Amino acid sequence: MGFLLQVDTTNIVNAVTQPPQTMNLWSLLNKGGWIMYPLYVLLAAAVFVFFERLIAIRKASRIDNNFMHIVRDNIITGNVIAARNLARNTDNPVARIIDKGIQRIGKPIDAIEKSMENVGRLEMYKMERNLNILSLIAGIAPMFGFLGTIVGMLQLFSTIAAKGELELGEIAGGIYTKMVTSASGLIIGLLAYVAYNFLNTQVDKTANKMEIASAEFIDVLQEPTR
Repeated sequence: MGFLLQVDTTNIVNAVTQPPQTMNLWSLLNKGGWIMYPLYVLLAAAVFVFFERLIAIRKASRIDNNFMHIVRDNIITGNVIAARNLARNTDNPVARIIDKGIQRIGKPIDAIEKSMENVGRLEMYKMERNLNILSLIAGIAPMFGFLGTIVGMLQLFSTIAAKGELELGEIAGGIYTKMVTSASGLIIGLLAYVAYNFLNTQVDKTANKMEIASAEFIDVLQEPTR
């Protein structure tokens, strides 16, 4: 009886002193299987598109506060050439819209507005280019994740059917590792969705600047020259 008590105590001590098993993030992700590789590609694509578009939109929104004041003063004083040179040498959407308007000076206001609107639509297309990729990733990444989980569960049930029975720990381990793909897909989709909406907000801010500048330019054309 004393011997049995001693054995049990030794087992308890070993269980307590044994260091817990740890699993790093990379090992956990590898448990997801082959479906993780398309998810890695989607994540890399989302990161690339986000930063590429962010840099382009930030560059497009960088507008000098004095730009329209200088253009207005030049046009009112009749120095259209100076206003055109300023707009042509400034690299942003607002300047290109104003440059098109300056080129059409002398024509009816409606024709000038139409030309500027056409340039504005082209500039909006340039800023919004490739944003639909983020929207696509936000939609398909969770689907890939769920697909990986379903495939993993089918494999697990197939193993159970083949062996007849499995330990509860083996079943639980198989389930949680297969849930890795679902969690990864949802996280990637969420990041892509947030990135898409953030960039759309930045595009809208730049579009507002373009509209304000266009309205100011039309007002300048209707002011009397000095």
